[in-house]
Amino acid sequence: MDLASQPHRRYNPLLDEWVLVSPHRAKRPWQGQQETSEVEVRPAYDPTCYLCPGNARTSGAVNDKYEHQFVFDNDFAALLPEEVKSEELRVESVVPAEGPILHPSLLTYNFLRAEAETGRCRVICFSPRHDLTLPEMPVSEIRRVVDVWTDEYRMLGADPAINYVQIFENKGFVMGCSNPHPHGQIWSERTVPDLPARETRAQRAYFEQYGRSLLADYLALEEKTKVRFVVENATWVALVPFWAVWPFETLVLPRRAVQDLTQLSEAERDGLADIISQLTIRYDNLFEISFPYSAGLHQRPTDGAEYPEWTLHLHFLPPLLRSATVKKFMVGYELLANAQRDITPEQAAERLRALPAVHYKVGA
Repeated sequence: MDLASQPHRRYNPLLDEWVLVSPHRAKRPWQGQQETSEVEVRPAYDPTCYLCPGNARTSGAVNDKYEHQFVFDNDFAALLPEEVKSEELRVESVVPAEGPILHPSLLTYNFLRAEAETGRCRVICFSPRHDLTLPEMPVSEIRRVVDVWTDEYRMLGADPAINYVQIFENKGFVMGCSNPHPHGQIWSERTVPDLPARETRAQRAYFEQYGRSLLADYLALEEKTKVRFVVENATWVALVPFWAVWPFETLVLPRRAVQDLTQLSEAERDGLADIISQLTIRYDNLFEISFPYSAGLHQRPTDGAEYPEWTLHLHFLPPLLRSATVKKFMVGYELLANAQRDITPEQAAERLRALPAVHYKVGA
């Protein structure tokens, strides 16, 4: 089978699911939606921005006049720390006094089920500069962001009411970002969310069978050919995973398997900042725009267990497919049947790898 030209399925061992790859479809003409690609020029400071230093937010709180990073509790948090008395909220099935007889299963199976969920949501401003994004920031400042991520993971995870800390960034309006000021979010909650829970089960099953890390063994396999590598340094690798769903999706892996950010050495923190810089610069250079994506760290839960099977990693999930104006739509077959992609992961990696390491705006 020719993986570069024939339709085929690829298995994702991290989530125990499949993706359909249809490389021949990349040649089809596109007459669908085209986004307007405009060069956005922003000031270094915006007096109307609720994330810029010293500005008031809609809640009435005033930001610190910060010079590097700034973290605060989200004014519109999706999760709240208040305890709910009942751990589980149930809507009980009721047998009507008169009327049709209910099937017996309706009397024993709880279809209408809800659980109270608590947590804490934080916002991290990456820079006081309103006009910068991660690929335009010095590596030294990205390293400061890594340190803040680490401190927040440690602080939030120490709360016995928190069992998982999700650090992520939505970059660009197309990803639902409501403010262009460079920032990310940290949601921490009582339960482990679905995707990290699935990754936990997959990594645990592999570790129990082989006594090794699933992602460390996967990286060792990719290291043999490097055909899906995008960038690498002494401590980290960014690659397009064999099972990638989004066109230019990447997975960032440490060369030394660790479970969470707090276990990284100083050199590994430096390396993580460097690999984020290298990768996001190539993203921007691909179509010479501020490349949109959702990105986030996955690491072990914070319930106090050891989780020796876990390996810290980052996912970058960008939506653009053909150009700055054509994005990948998850519709139809993808929503109802199976994830699907057109260009192969190897083609995506080759295109990203070939791009210059210097941001396209430098010298422009």
